Amino acid sequence: MVSTPVGRLWAGRALFLALALALIFVRLLPLNTLPKSWAPPDLLLAFTLLWAARRPDLLPAPLVALVFFTADIVFQRPPGLWALVVLLLTEWLRRRAGALRSASFGQEWLTVSAGLLGAAVAYRTCLALFMAPLAPLSLTASEMLLTALIYPLAALVAHWLFGVTRPAPGQVDSLGHRI
Repeated sequence: MVSTPVGRLWAGRALFLALALALIFVRLLPLNTLPKSWAPPDLLLAFTLLWAARRPDLLPAPLVALVFFTADIVFQRPPGLWALVVLLLTEWLRRRAGALRSASFGQEWLTVSAGLLGAAVAYRTCLALFMAPLAPLSLTASEMLLTALIYPLAALVAHWLFGVTRPAPGQVDSLGHRI
């Protein structure tokens, strides 16, 4: 385990990057080639929002942009659009991280779910505005709903497996700034 604060910071960022790349890889596997009438939850988005809400110091904006731009390219989405929407959402959560630290888990979950709804509406609005092909609304709705419903499980996994918890009150980073 890394013992210095700067080392823990970079280890947390590397852990997020490794998890993101693993989730992208798993999503690319051809496990089922038949079309479904529902979309599975976006685990990459759920873990990203969890990191942004609980440990924004471990999730710099360039890392979010890089991961989601890579996902845009790999999943053949309009390059940069979903990355921009997710970046704006994580920055919105980053600004609320101090209030979410003292809030209950239900309030955190509700805030993240509201952000997911706003992100889905913004993304579909931009696609419609530029007359790009849209996925059926039922698929988008099921993906965002299942992502919101999977968030508590992602929080549990992140807490027990990766050690991603809310910072303690008064905790400081390596430079002495409050987290």
